[in-house]
Amino acid sequence: MSVESIILVVGDEELLVDRAVADVVASVRAGDPEIEVIDLAPGALEPGRISELTSPSLFGGGKVLVLRSAQDLGKDLTAEVLRYAKAPAEDTVLIAVHPGGAKGKALVDGLTKLKARKIACPKVTKAGERVDFVRNEIRRAGGKISADGARGLIEAVGNDLRELAAACSQLVADTGGKIDDAAIARYYRGRAEVSGFTVADKAIEGQLAEALEQLRWALATGVAPVLIVSALAQGVRGLAKVGGAPRGARGAALAKDLGMPPWKIDRVQKQLRGWSGDGVARALTAVAEADEAVKGGAADPAYALERTVARIVAARG
Repeated sequence: MSVESIILVVGDEELLVDRAVADVVASVRAGDPEIEVIDLAPGALEPGRISELTSPSLFGGGKVLVLRSAQDLGKDLTAEVLRYAKAPAEDTVLIAVHPGGAKGKALVDGLTKLKARKIACPKVTKAGERVDFVRNEIRRAGGKISADGARGLIEAVGNDLRELAAACSQLVADTGGKIDDAAIARYYRGRAEVSGFTVADKAIEGQLAEALEQLRWALATGVAPVLIVSALAQGVRGLAKVGGAPRGARGAALAKDLGMPPWKIDRVQKQLRGWSGDGVARALTAVAEADEAVKGGAADPAYALERTVARIVAARG
């Protein structure tokens, strides 16, 4: 067979695990389209079953055995798998899927010592990792997206990798591959705006018409006015924090001092162009008054928010 006989898939990111298994199966089937794929779960396995499944068949033909939840095998079945892995059958590929962690670690250690091919599928938890995932998904589908565009898509769709993968595929198919903010807004309008941060970004960047449009969409989709004020406040405070940082401060040290991720600092530094210290102060006053008006039960919260957005844009000028 063209792939290794023993594969160890380690990690608990389900999408990546499923893809790793599917990729191995596809690779085997490229050489033998009639290969039999058998999914196994520890609860349905009895001692001797692995040996039985890997014994030569009277009718020939290869197999791919996918051993799911390998952490639950238990001592006897783990020993059986490791014995088999020392002398695997030529026409069989065994894929052991383990989530990582201490449970069932003897199997992982044993297969690693036997030099099984290891595929890592760790949980994607950091913002930067999700951005990389989206950009790689778009590239894999034949498209291209900037880091900022990837962040915008994540804000629109959420953090679930399956939903992000589906969105990436759909966007490339519908746009021809070049994905910008306009495309994201067009296909995910009503979702991208719900956090309020898009409203804040547009206002801070001086785009009055776009900011008002996003604001109306956010309100129309049920976002509470207080959450939009909060997003505006965070955006303007970000300008104040980054703008007030000591000259020459940068990198991880600056991120630690400001309590902001490096990518966010880079974005705010770009947004600072066109802002003066007095302008930031006026914008801070505007959001403070909006916060008081909205929380105080203003007669028309939408009008109060529109007025605040206009004041922020004017302060930038």
